Amino acid sequence: MMYPDKEDHALAEKDRRPDVSLPALGFVGTLRWAWTQLTSMRTALFLLLLLAVAAVPGSLFPQRPANPAVVTQYIRNNPEAGPVLDWFQLFDVYSSVWFSAIYLLLFISLIGCVIPRAMVHARAVRSKPPRTPRRLSRMPVYGTLAIPGGDVTAGSAVTDAAAMLKKRGYRVDVRDEDGKTPSVGAERGFTKELGNLIFHVSLIGVLVSVAAGGLFGYRGQKILVEGDTFVNTLVGYDSFNPGTNFSDNQLEPYSVTLDNFDVRFDRQLTHYGQPIDFTATMTTKAGPDAEPEEQILKVNAPLTIGGTSVYLVGNGYAPVVTVRDGDGNIAYQGPVVSIPQDGLFTSLVVIKVPDAQPDQLGFVGFFLPTAAVDENGVSFSRDPDPFLPQLNLNSYYGDLGLDDGEPKNVYVLDTEELTELNSRNSDDGGIVLDAGETQELPDGKGSITFDGLRRYVALDITHDPAQVGALVFSSLALAGLSASLFIGRRRAWVRAGTHDDGRVMVEYGLLARGEDHRLAGEGGALDKLFRERWLADTAPTDEHGDMETSSARSSRQPHGKDN
Repeated sequence: MMYPDKEDHALAEKDRRPDVSLPALGFVGTLRWAWTQLTSMRTALFLLLLLAVAAVPGSLFPQRPANPAVVTQYIRNNPEAGPVLDWFQLFDVYSSVWFSAIYLLLFISLIGCVIPRAMVHARAVRSKPPRTPRRLSRMPVYGTLAIPGGDVTAGSAVTDAAAMLKKRGYRVDVRDEDGKTPSVGAERGFTKELGNLIFHVSLIGVLVSVAAGGLFGYRGQKILVEGDTFVNTLVGYDSFNPGTNFSDNQLEPYSVTLDNFDVRFDRQLTHYGQPIDFTATMTTKAGPDAEPEEQILKVNAPLTIGGTSVYLVGNGYAPVVTVRDGDGNIAYQGPVVSIPQDGLFTSLVVIKVPDAQPDQLGFVGFFLPTAAVDENGVSFSRDPDPFLPQLNLNSYYGDLGLDDGEPKNVYVLDTEELTELNSRNSDDGGIVLDAGETQELPDGKGSITFDGLRRYVALDITHDPAQVGALVFSSLALAGLSASLFIGRRRAWVRAGTHDDGRVMVEYGLLARGEDHRLAGEGGALDKLFRERWLADTAPTDEHGDMETSSARSSRQPHGKDN
């Protein structure tokens, strides 16, 4: 019995005891803990999800590598939010510090996950199947056979079982644990873990390929009019997006000439005017001294030359015009690319003539492949084919704003600082030109002639040195994932012993690693093999005289553990 004063003394002593303190991790311990956290599968999955989320701003905001002029205009239109977004690198998402950090961490995490698992898998492949459990009846699938005495012994039954299991793809190990009850342990399904490793290694390969493509690849766009030639140089592109480590030496000096572009339109009433086929006939030269070669370019059938793939991504009409200035000199002559606005190829036309004298000239309006006029006097296109091509334009003069060094969109004419010459609302009316016609501009400012019509194609030219690697690794990842999902990891044991009456008693059990709904079917297949080998003319019965199969026995066995 403890008296109150002694109890108070004990409590006081307990309060004076120092608190238990955990040892400090230290610098090395902290690094080891951080590495363990980074290389866990949970972290890898989180980083993969984070990478997908981090890519979302790239589709919400204009990106500077794709179109710097659009980014500049966006910041100008949003003077408060624009600089903040730019500070967070939301206009350069895929080359930003935070996106690159997530990418590299995911790369390191996957490597840290794969290497230890590969080492564990290598040891498991070299190791023997696990020992035979004492009570096979605890296995999820369990069966027994009674073989009549004769030529079959316990040892020969185990040897036969090992041979049958080996034929079914098991890795077997015959053992005699106590000298009286021989058994065989078998295991299969190592391809499941191998597929899992292949999937993760292939995912790393895909990341490396994408990174290599971003570093050393490039992409450009070019609008090519019939009869014109594109040479693979920087100045030849309309827009160009180089990789981070791009060098001019990567550009092979090939050339592509658009000889002819043919479009077929549907003439059935149900789908009238819809395009059926696009065919671009092109002459290519792999180098300045190479022989020309004729090639065909179609949608979804790119042209490959000089390590690049040339895709057909658009097309339209390019009216050929001649503009003379107020002094009577030719200020502009050639095709003008028009932008289709609808399925009938009603196209927007913008013509800028900065070399006109004494005033610069500008034109904006529409090109109509097959011109018609409705009851309100409004012109429209009746057909996408150029049966009656016509230009409908407004004309202006003044400063086009091209001399101040600020980039301008070639397909937009800013008329705020210009003086109108022709329009539907002016006394002189708008400019309406059929092919071959000329119209004089008011006030002696010059003239414009519609000389003819050509077609043009919009080309997307890409060079991705890692696309083959990305394809190979993606295919391997799919194959590895399929193997990890559909191949089962299983273990099987067969034990044989001799009964007092001379019969050989065989029992077997199967265990799956994880969920495997096909395990019972595997047990039935093994039972059939065993019966065909040992009981070709007889059928076993249980103690009540009823026939008993392994599948029936298995259905009454509880799920056990590998003990």
